[in-house]
Amino acid sequence: MKTYLVKTEQAIPISLAEAWDFFSSPLNLAKITPKEMSIVVTSNQTTETKIYPGMIITYKISPLLGIKMNWMTEITHVKEGEYFADEQRFGPYALWHHQHHFKAIKGGVLMNDILNYAIPYGFIGQLSNALFVRKEIKEIFEYREKAIREMFGELG
Repeated sequence: MKTYLVKTEQAIPISLAEAWDFFSSPLNLAKITPKEMSIVVTSNQTTETKIYPGMIITYKISPLLGIKMNWMTEITHVKEGEYFADEQRFGPYALWHHQHHFKAIKGGVLMNDILNYAIPYGFIGQLSNALFVRKEIKEIFEYREKAIREMFGELG
């Protein structure tokens, strides 16, 4: 199985506590995801729910051509205020492991994302990645960076 790696980094002019509270809430994912993906959290989450290892989060999402899909992720690792990781348990990928890291810096917080993913179906999956999946993931992270800048401002 061919795996792919995406890394992003963004400095945000908010406190570490504010960043953690926002990004560790499953309910905020839709705020930083392109509208055309129509992401909706379907699991029973509330704003008071803190993420924890073993937490299952389900979504409805339209990643391609407006086709609605179910997606299930599990929060596998959490170190409060530093990092958390989610892994797909059911959905469109053969592998989805997404790490979210946070570090206090002068004037704000540095957020790093590390995504390892794989597409099913062997060569056809590799071709799909080359033709459109990699581009779509890049566009999602670019949208996310812009949305975060619009919500919280820019550091520097």
